[in-house]
Amino acid sequence: MDNYPERTCSIERLVTHPKLVASALAGTKTEQRRDGLYAYPNETFELDGVKFIVTDVQRQRLGDMTDAHAQAEGYPSLAMYKDIILKMHAGMTWNDDGLAWVHSFAIVAQ
Repeated sequence: MDNYPERTCSIERLVTHPKLVASALAGTKTEQRRDGLYAYPNETFELDGVKFIVTDVQRQRLGDMTDAHAQAEGYPSLAMYKDIILKMHAGMTWNDDGLAWVHSFAIVAQ
């Protein structure tokens, strides 16, 4: 996908929860799903002084997520990811046809 819509939020808001920041810094979190578009491929951001690069951005159906996707989000399983997401977003229901922007990223070698 090369034609992206306008961003809905700034890249600095892509990964903000302290546990997820720690997971990204440890290299175990390499994806962030968001309802909106926060970054484009090749953009960079910093977490605690460590530079990251967005390597890919795609749309994905929530129903297409697997345990491997949840692990890339920093969670041990899809079941735990769903449980935590629903607890974080009061009133949200899991809709398999719902779409999310998948922001893939990596630590930039220093």
